[in-house]
Amino acid sequence: MNKTAIVELIHEKMGGTKVSAEQAVDSMLEAIVKTLKSGQEVSIAGLGIFSVKPRAARTARNPKTGEAIQVAATKVPKFRAAKALKDAVK
Repeated sequence: MNKTAIVELIHEKMGGTKVSAEQAVDSMLEAIVKTLKSGQEVSIAGLGIFSVKPRAARTARNPKTGEAIQVAATKVPKFRAAKALKDAVK
């Protein structure tokens, strides 16, 4: 399922226009991204928790040449599934 399919699903369930359904999906995604950028986590009951995890700097190897390369520290998004989601997928 992709963003277009989600917009279609919301349009069918809620009615209205596809444009308003797409705006709702876009607004939700923007809110999640904005919250994560500020360093906070997003918890959606029954789905899970989106958070930001720091990744330490490390030394990696170029698989072609075997040369060591320094990879800078960064932040990466993380998702922890809720128990309800895990149970539903089983």
